[in-house]
Amino acid sequence: MQPAELNLHLSELQQQYRQQPYPSLKERQQWLQRLQQKLQADYSTLAEALSDDYGQRPIQETQLADVVPVLQQLRYTRRRLKRWMKASKRHLDMALWPAKAEVQYQPKGVVGIIVPWNFPLMLSVGPLINALAAGNRVMLKLSEYTPAFNQQLAQLLQRTLGDDVIRIIQGDAPVAQAFSRLPFDHLLFTGSTAIGRHVMAAAADNLTPVTLELGGKSPVLIADDCPVELAVARIAAGKCLNSGQICVAPDYVLCPEGKIAEFVSAFQQHYAKQYPLGINSPDVASVINEGQFQRLQQLLADAEQQGARVVPVAEPASDPVQRLLVPHLVTGVNDNMRLMAEEIFGPILPIVGYQKVEQAIDFINAGARPLALYVMSFDRQLQQQISQKTISGGMAINDTLYQVAIDDAPFGGVGPSGMGHYHGHEGFLTFSHARTVFRRGKVSPGALLQAPYGRWWQRLILRFLLR
Repeated sequence: MQPAELNLHLSELQQQYRQQPYPSLKERQQWLQRLQQKLQADYSTLAEALSDDYGQRPIQETQLADVVPVLQQLRYTRRRLKRWMKASKRHLDMALWPAKAEVQYQPKGVVGIIVPWNFPLMLSVGPLINALAAGNRVMLKLSEYTPAFNQQLAQLLQRTLGDDVIRIIQGDAPVAQAFSRLPFDHLLFTGSTAIGRHVMAAAADNLTPVTLELGGKSPVLIADDCPVELAVARIAAGKCLNSGQICVAPDYVLCPEGKIAEFVSAFQQHYAKQYPLGINSPDVASVINEGQFQRLQQLLADAEQQGARVVPVAEPASDPVQRLLVPHLVTGVNDNMRLMAEEIFGPILPIVGYQKVEQAIDFINAGARPLALYVMSFDRQLQQQISQKTISGGMAINDTLYQVAIDDAPFGGVGPSGMGHYHGHEGFLTFSHARTVFRRGKVSPGALLQAPYGRWWQRLILRFLLR
């Protein structure tokens, strides 16, 4: 798709917005209701198409991690949209009396959304729900790595919402680059930190506000009081889903030094119970493409060359033809290894030993602020200590991933892991312009303070205001 065609799509949506800059509650509810009904009817087709794109991706994982969160978000948003759209009354100081003030929430206009390949339903329709709830038109750029899924989703959205509300854009990296340079009224990008920097730079030329949902290295801190078997079960759940191809997947583990061997053994035993067929299990998702598969192999080779010990949790450890890879635990790591510098985004889990919990906290704080932080501990005092001494986009205690599933809480990163939020009310606010409206009647006391200055009543009023 050429830049001229992208500009035409944007221009036509801008025209639709100008003709109807404030869709009613009824219209927005209809958009969301039709979308919910269509997804409930066609989610199996979407899941099967996504499995075809991967080569192997369990249908149930797509249902649990893509379809269910979107349907829950639709129900949640529809129930609360009327309240969100109401103007918010604001307090006025005595100096501004008599008058009234409120904040109105206007649609921004045309929103651009750039979608990644790992959860292409949740990460396209999720922000789309927020944008539609706020009354916007949307241009959706889908990943070139999920062509079968894209075809099904594009048909569903175009039939459900129509070209006057949404345009679906497909294409490779040059199309994505041109897309990010368009003068949107807001741009949301989900993807890697490295690409996020380019997206933000491109948007800056148009002063387009951006929401960046990035990633980074999300740590798990296992405290000494937490049973290793419990920690393993919670960590494995977050690391094995979609073969670790998740922005908030546990990226590395901070484990008491004396428990590392126990952790490795417990992980192997847990995996054998969860996936008794190992790499041949139909419940294991493929790595999305050959490039990503080779990147993960290179991370392991680099670590081994520098003295790390790589332990596959099952044998055979990989299937290059199907791009399948069991989790690989890596001990004896150091900061020079690529897997400790780059976001892993796959079934590789480095384990870093520590002696005191303060060392683990310092290790986390020495790196870039992560999108997620996981703490395995039942010590309330320690939980509070870690929470107060670290910064991350989100945090979960004694579990992984589930903080993202909360409809009534914002999701977003901080610093290199992202900026801005969406989900729930925060998502509605992200895609709305909060406009302050000041109302004055026929009487305006402000006239008493206008020039010429120095009159006695002015001195008296200023003396009162400056008290």
